[in-house]
Amino acid sequence: MIQSLEHLRTLIGKEVAISDWLEVSQDRINQFATATSDPQWIHVDPERAKRESPYGTTIAHGFLTLSLLVPMAAVIRVPGIRMGVNYGTDKVRFPAPVPAGSKIRARFTLRSLEDLPGNAVKASWSGIVERDGGDKPVCVADWIVLYYL
Repeated sequence: MIQSLEHLRTLIGKEVAISDWLEVSQDRINQFATATSDPQWIHVDPERAKRESPYGTTIAHGFLTLSLLVPMAAVIRVPGIRMGVNYGTDKVRFPAPVPAGSKIRARFTLRSLEDLPGNAVKASWSGIVERDGGDKPVCVADWIVLYYL
């Protein structure tokens, strides 16, 4: 458990947290497709995906997988931080698909912390998302979060 911002500073370069498993259901994929206007059949048509996809089933959008870093990062709690804001990513890759119904979790390693004006800190995280039973990551992201004290 992280005890303070000063304690977090001692964790630079270390794996800080591992999230719980999160199911990526077909319903979640369909909702994301609707919200982003991306209803490509590989994501939303299980019958066609079964016939035509190299995966034999529908798969989650890569950006859905990336966006799920946010709820999975809820395991990172730092006393004294009143708000976190997604600042962006420096690098994102999707080495493997997330078939519908899969469970995923994220491993978070703190890459750096930088003090900013206005009582804020910029944190750079390595987020590695793995699929239960998968042999390689489904998402690898250098993710930046601004924390306001």
